Amino acid sequence: MPLDLSLYLVTDSTPAILKGRDLCTVVEEACKGGVTIVQYRDKTSDTGDLIETASKLHQVTKKYGVPLLINDRVDVALAVGAEGVHLGQDDMVFEAAKKLLPKDAIIGISTSTVEQAKKAIADGADYLGIGAMFATPTKTNTKAFLGTAGTQAFLSEISDSSVGTVAIGGINHSNVQRVLYQSKSPAKGLDGVAIVSAIVGAEDPKASAAKLAELIKNTPMFALTPQPSRANEVEALLQDIPAIVRKMVEAHPLVHNMINFVVANFVANVALSIGASPIMAPYGDEAKDLCKFDGALLINMGTLTSESVSNYQKAVQAYNGRGNPVIYDPVGAAATGIRRNAVSTLMAGGYFDLIKGNEGEIRQVWGSNAVQQRGVDSGPSTLDGQQKAKLARDLARRERNVVLLTGAVDYLSDGERVIAVENGHPYLGQVTGTGCAIGSVSGCFLAAHRSDKLLAVLSGLLLFEIAAENAAAKEYVRGPGSFVPAFLDELYAIRTAASKGDDGWFVGRAKVHEVKL
Repeated sequence: MPLDLSLYLVTDSTPAILKGRDLCTVVEEACKGGVTIVQYRDKTSDTGDLIETASKLHQVTKKYGVPLLINDRVDVALAVGAEGVHLGQDDMVFEAAKKLLPKDAIIGISTSTVEQAKKAIADGADYLGIGAMFATPTKTNTKAFLGTAGTQAFLSEISDSSVGTVAIGGINHSNVQRVLYQSKSPAKGLDGVAIVSAIVGAEDPKASAAKLAELIKNTPMFALTPQPSRANEVEALLQDIPAIVRKMVEAHPLVHNMINFVVANFVANVALSIGASPIMAPYGDEAKDLCKFDGALLINMGTLTSESVSNYQKAVQAYNGRGNPVIYDPVGAAATGIRRNAVSTLMAGGYFDLIKGNEGEIRQVWGSNAVQQRGVDSGPSTLDGQQKAKLARDLARRERNVVLLTGAVDYLSDGERVIAVENGHPYLGQVTGTGCAIGSVSGCFLAAHRSDKLLAVLSGLLLFEIAAENAAAKEYVRGPGSFVPAFLDELYAIRTAASKGDDGWFVGRAKVHEVKL
């Protein structure tokens, strides 16, 4: 019978976690809730106590048909007849454990590098414990964290093996679906997650395990919907855009902006002009109520404070929990150490349906250490068009989302399709807040049209940039100062035309092509 690793419980006997409760009682409740495998881990007790507790635990797990593995101690596993062991890199070597244990015993190995994983596979391990995924109270060395991107790369390297895989470290109800979704490589995904405190330390271990089991079983609401392959993708997308714009205008979506205060007024006016309902709310705790309106959230870190990141994290979790769109604009991502750390923290802390930024910002999110921004400007471009398109595609593919790399030519990708957009006007680069406003506009469209995120963002981008072209063409527009009011008027004019079913604003205006990589 195949080993079910989906909800893997690792015990913790420390008083801070158990809170005076009996470990066997907690494990039994967890088994009732749906855990599929239990690892008994206790690094401090004497051998006699380990055998006594393990024996009691085995009586519990056998009742529910759940395998019991003993961490590290092959002797204890043999003494109680447990189904197997889990070995760390500093524990008994695999070959010795294999000789001592029964032929059908399960042996799992902890791995944090691809080299360790390949050795464990060659030895014949039944599954790999991969981690640490995120920070935990007992693991604070950030260099050791794989995150979802690192785990995805790890799985790609061992995709030719059928070995089972379980991620461990900081996984809980708020991130379990994202861990499974974003860690999946094209050829191999995780078979399960290892949970410690989210079950052992829960007030109701049964309910906590049941909730985790349900989350694991279901695809997250924010997951990309696979799109059918079409012969002429750009033509097909463009045919749909007027209807998507009408759909957004009719929906009048809420867009929750956690945005830099320099541009808040302008961005709010842009959202109002296109028919959306903006709220500028930097206080993270408000998101619990605001997300119930099923609008979108924009995180724009243009004016960071010491409290910004924690507020962003609260809001992202609230919106992710309902499957509502979240847009991340990592303004000035590579300008300072504080901003670089903020990027790492936010990328580890939530799912972003869209990541939007200039070349320097997108390169920093990707993980390029060579980027240095001067303030919030992108800085001199070092990539040609094909390289920018590839960067957008690769980041979208890694994060399993949509990426918009802005510039004179914008590159938009969902990891499969890459669309180049050449609309817009140079005045957009001469006015504070226009780039930030694209994030808010994208949120409006993502909230209104969720079945194809790339199409939603493309619709908002073309509305925005065609309006800019219209505004710049007015006789009375002489520069950025006169451009802004004309631009808001043109956004409103397109919204009004769309609501009446008039698509004249769009016909023949899109300067778009698909990039083949």
